[in-house]
Amino acid sequence: MLKLDERDLQILAVLQKEGRISKTDLAARIHLSVSPCWERLKRLEDHGIIEGYGAQISMKAFGSLTSIFMLAELNRHQAEDFRQFEAAVVQLPEVVECWALGGGFDYLLKFICPSIESYQQLVEGLLSREIGLSRYYTYVVTKPIKLAPSPPMSCLTALLHQDSSES
Repeated sequence: MLKLDERDLQILAVLQKEGRISKTDLAARIHLSVSPCWERLKRLEDHGIIEGYGAQISMKAFGSLTSIFMLAELNRHQAEDFRQFEAAVVQLPEVVECWALGGGFDYLLKFICPSIESYQQLVEGLLSREIGLSRYYTYVVTKPIKLAPSPPMSCLTALLHQDSSES
């Protein structure tokens, strides 16, 4: 793993909030000249620390999109069953996030759909495809309270300090 220092974390913290900041402004914000800042940024990108840049699109701007969480349980728990289910889920653009879970349920999925009816049609399609889905539980989001697109900087800073104390 790439060894990060305080300046690297400063770059990441600024980019988390302002992904479109110019390289010159970024360098000024972290009190570094443009060339070394650019080299650090390039290194973070090359090592996969920064996976990409994108716009956060407001769901409100498009009217009433619905966020739905689903807990899913599979019929069987063989490697092929997991592969089959995951392959089907990856193909659905409405599934914006999916996590494999340990203990109890097998997966937690997050859907963004135009309506609850469209979500239900997707689920019926999944059930008809016989991809091993045995039970599912639906939770409709009534109001988002806090959304975070990436890990908190405090966790990254703690890891940095943990690594430096072990050296």
